[in-house]
Amino acid sequence: MTYKAEYERSINQPEDFWREQAEQLPWYKKPTRILEKDEKGAWRWFVDGELNTSYCALDYHVENGRAEQTAVIYDSPVTDSKSKLTYRQLRDQVATFAGGLRKLGVEKGDRVVIYMPMVPEALVAIYACARLGAVHSVVFGGFAPHELAVRIDDAQPKVIVSASCGIEVSKVIPYKGMLDEAISQAQHKPDHLVVLQRPQQTCELKAPMDVDWEEVSKADPVDPVPVKATDPLYVLYTSGTTGKPKGVVRDNGGHAVALKYSMKTVYNIDPGEVFMAASDVGWVVGHSYIVYAPLLAGCTTVVYEGKPVKTPDSGAFWRMIEEYKISGFFTAPTAFRAVKKEDPEGKMLAKYDISSLKAMFLAGERLDPPTYHWLNELLPVPVIDHWWQTETGWAIAGNMMGLEAVQPKAGSATYPTPGFNVQILDSKGEQAPANEEGSVCIKLPMPPGCLTSVWGDHARYESSYMAAYPGYYLTGDGGKFDEEGYLFIMGRTDDVINVAGHRLSTGEMEEIVASHPGVAECAVIGVADELKGQLPVGLVITKDGWDGDPAELEKELAALVRKEIGAIACYRQTLVVDRLPKTRSGKILRKILRNIADGKEYQVPSTIDDPASLSEIEDAMKGQGLVS
Repeated sequence: MTYKAEYERSINQPEDFWREQAEQLPWYKKPTRILEKDEKGAWRWFVDGELNTSYCALDYHVENGRAEQTAVIYDSPVTDSKSKLTYRQLRDQVATFAGGLRKLGVEKGDRVVIYMPMVPEALVAIYACARLGAVHSVVFGGFAPHELAVRIDDAQPKVIVSASCGIEVSKVIPYKGMLDEAISQAQHKPDHLVVLQRPQQTCELKAPMDVDWEEVSKADPVDPVPVKATDPLYVLYTSGTTGKPKGVVRDNGGHAVALKYSMKTVYNIDPGEVFMAASDVGWVVGHSYIVYAPLLAGCTTVVYEGKPVKTPDSGAFWRMIEEYKISGFFTAPTAFRAVKKEDPEGKMLAKYDISSLKAMFLAGERLDPPTYHWLNELLPVPVIDHWWQTETGWAIAGNMMGLEAVQPKAGSATYPTPGFNVQILDSKGEQAPANEEGSVCIKLPMPPGCLTSVWGDHARYESSYMAAYPGYYLTGDGGKFDEEGYLFIMGRTDDVINVAGHRLSTGEMEEIVASHPGVAECAVIGVADELKGQLPVGLVITKDGWDGDPAELEKELAALVRKEIGAIACYRQTLVVDRLPKTRSGKILRKILRNIADGKEYQVPSTIDDPASLSEIEDAMKGQGLVS
């Protein structure tokens, strides 16, 4: 089927369309009520269906010829270890660990917080929760105790599952002390803490609260528990504007149907093939495309405990593609900017055979055209920019590799995914014409797999996402469609600056600045200006080996922006810095950079990768007389 026909059917006949996709799953009770509103007025999918996500992803494949196929490949350069689990082995480990959790009192509907490094046991714990019908909430391993305590109080878990430590490139992060501190800070106290002892650093366990992973894993195996399609599968916390994280609720049925559909439609990955998402199980990409989607689709997934560079070098991704014959690879643009910085000419690629690769996928932040062009010239396969959010759980837009891939455009996420009725709305709630920027919204109902509420606070779900434009979900991103229907996401709506009454996209300026041959990475922010309201300022990391004059670079960048956008942009000032403050998932903290420049207070987010980078930036800005 052509993309156009598939997309139009998904929008015009959503119930028939998604009923057919649901047929691809092994339900205990097939749904007959496909789409209805619940008592709170929220749209819900497959209302009377019953299934178990752990059964769909594991037992079903064991029973249907994939028992000895590799389900999980574990590759850990930081511990110098590798291993594999077949579908049968993973199913058996999940069944016994679920039995152990049940002995600790975990039942259907209970919450379990999982605070784990990138090890196969993280998947075992997640699937064990799903098997019991318990709701898992994965918190990124290494989160500070306060942030972990906030999530413990919100989710109120019966049990926490963790490990003795996490391992970074040059350090071991002891988890147990952080967990104990978090539990002491939290109002809610879990009944038990299950700890996987890692040989790199063990920890003391205090009975009866603390329980060794090995003991829990000796329980009798349990069968999957049937749950309603509308029952929650997990809660995943994402940043909220108030400082209190929002617990995105994902249901069982819609999630399984959407992710199974996406593996072929979005990524063109067939059962038996190897798919790798270079992310972490603590992020939505890890949930969707390390843990769930590949196994729902009968594929092999890769759990990678390492970095794109320095574990041991910038050829890490290419090595794994060759070694595991990976068909689809998915990571964030920031990962390849790191590779590009260390290996600007892509020489490491020549050492490896990546002929198994069908396409390279990037999401998590805007794919800037210079990085897109660098990868596109380097790789013999399509480079696919696709756009989605924690809240949606899968791609809102992309170049549909499983339908009919079209010619990409740099800076564009291509077309909306079937099921997502994406519209650009102006401030009056009317559709913006082609090439005019506005708020990117999704007309309700959203397709299966998207958030159904905010955990414990449905009013916040309504006010955060549904109130701005009645009948639409507000993505919080600005963007536009061009005259050919290509969707361009220009960044969060607060990344638009107002220079003397002209609304300008910092994303567009970043494209221009990043195109300079001396620039490895950049951020452009708007800083307060008495005369013009705001002025753009660039923060730039130069490429390794670049030995030019920063003052000359500043002039060249100002001339470039003037040439591409015009004098209207008023781009004059550039700071050369060693690093940019980012979240662990690679997003530059632009809002905090603006607050620093404007002399405003800011909260250091729990997701920051390196807090010291903020004080370095602040000192650099003060040195240039930038801070108000």
